[in-house]
Amino acid sequence: MRLRLKGGRVLDPANGENGVASGAVRDIEIEDGRIVAPTDLRADAEYDLGGDVVMAGGIDLHSHIAGGKMNLARLLMQEDRRAYPEMPGNFCGCGGGRAVPTAHATGCRYAELGYTTVFEPAMVGANARGAHLEMADIPNLDTGAYLVLGNDDYFLRLLAAGAGQEQVNAYVGWMLEATQAFAIKIVNPGGINAFKFNARKMELDEANPHYGVSPRKVLTTLIRAVTELGIPHPIHLHGCNLGVPGNDETTLATIAATEGRRLHLTHLQFHSYGTEGDRRFSSSAARIAEMVNANPNISVDVGQVMFGQTVTASADYMSQYRNRGLASPKKSIGMDIELDAACGVVPFEYKDKSFVNALQWAIGLELFLLVEDPWRIFLTTDHPNGGPFTTYPHLIRLLMDRDFRNAQLSTLNKAAQKHTVLSEITREYSLEEVAILTRAAPARILGLTDKGHLGPGAVADIAVHTEDADREAMFSTTRMVFKNGRLIVKDGVVVELAQGTTHVARPDFDRAVEKDIDRWFDEAVGLKAKHFRVADGELRNGAGPTILKCEGGAS
Repeated sequence: MRLRLKGGRVLDPANGENGVASGAVRDIEIEDGRIVAPTDLRADAEYDLGGDVVMAGGIDLHSHIAGGKMNLARLLMQEDRRAYPEMPGNFCGCGGGRAVPTAHATGCRYAELGYTTVFEPAMVGANARGAHLEMADIPNLDTGAYLVLGNDDYFLRLLAAGAGQEQVNAYVGWMLEATQAFAIKIVNPGGINAFKFNARKMELDEANPHYGVSPRKVLTTLIRAVTELGIPHPIHLHGCNLGVPGNDETTLATIAATEGRRLHLTHLQFHSYGTEGDRRFSSSAARIAEMVNANPNISVDVGQVMFGQTVTASADYMSQYRNRGLASPKKSIGMDIELDAACGVVPFEYKDKSFVNALQWAIGLELFLLVEDPWRIFLTTDHPNGGPFTTYPHLIRLLMDRDFRNAQLSTLNKAAQKHTVLSEITREYSLEEVAILTRAAPARILGLTDKGHLGPGAVADIAVHTEDADREAMFSTTRMVFKNGRLIVKDGVVVELAQGTTHVARPDFDRAVEKDIDRWFDEAVGLKAKHFRVADGELRNGAGPTILKCEGGAS
């Protein structure tokens, strides 16, 4: 089937095209779900865009949308479901919560914002099958998941025993394949495990109380494994000391520890806190941004705090245990996943009159505006930890409109206003920069060569926005969204449900490791390794994955 989108102003930074700035319009042609070079052939259907802005479908590289912790969060936050119930007036009939929407509602809400691909950033191996089953229930989105390693006993035993890098690489490759994961995530390297042995904090060079392995060793070993296996996305790191004043020093030391190797620092806002001032809590965004700017091997997403009710959910139970007394409402869940990781769920309400919350909001925006390269920074709220993904349009306006940003700042806690340089920053994001950090840059860092752009061969995931000086209004409602060439959103409302795919990475690795892994599962896990593995046919209701071949690893 051939479709033609006529007369749009194409904004495609990956291919150097900016019809918004030039005023140039052109057609986009689609055949069998992919963009093709323009032809004179008659189209089966045409859509007149009338000069509206055309971008590739949005890509969110860090949003907690599936898995055990999100289901625990939904269970804990029943009031969220009652406050935002089902919406029978909508085509798909979904509402299903705001802070932690249902799987179905997640797909619909993202699509209405123009997003077509979202990655779950923290899938624990023990919960991988459940996470994939849940992602299969998310309509209109392609998905993928990052596997949490660095606190699992098998890996820590390897390090403690002095295993060679080749053995570590083989284990990482096996786990990626077994869990159908796309990348490797480290959460508080070694710290989740250390909590089980009564440690309550972990510094970068502090030895695990049981295994004697430092977070630095965990990090550098897994960075090397991912590099040598050829996995496109670098280590996705939730570092030590999340949310702790003074963690800026840890973040700077972590960047230095990479020694030039690629590393992605996630929800950086929560790792950019100093101890200056009488409250011993200050912004280190300028210091961190300067270090990021000077190290092209580093990429970041922000984890912007947005005011209002949400729920924090993390494998970092060391951090969540510390914060459980701040829960609002006053309830929380903590659980241990034996030999693997943990989970903590703590509801939270960010308040604009709170000194700490207001400064967190400002720190996130400082990072967005002080990190210079839009290809190395990504739009996230660490959904739902910093706020729901549905607040993205408001966040985009904050980045694009300095007067609006400063007006919002002026309403916040007065003491916090004195502790930020936000009002002095003149930078305003352009539409092209927004398209980079929400489309082109995520596709590039994830290695998705057929996403994030509108050139021939790209998947026909396309969002059409009517330009509006109020950028929040512009990005809150899409005129049209196409998924694989099918119209799924019209005038801001879902009109059709499409089945997405699951992206997985498949590195080559030394399969001699399987004998030892089989022994480990038999002796320690109580589950056969062959039963732990998630088969291709279990993904997407039998449709299987979309496999990204990695350049590296064993032959």
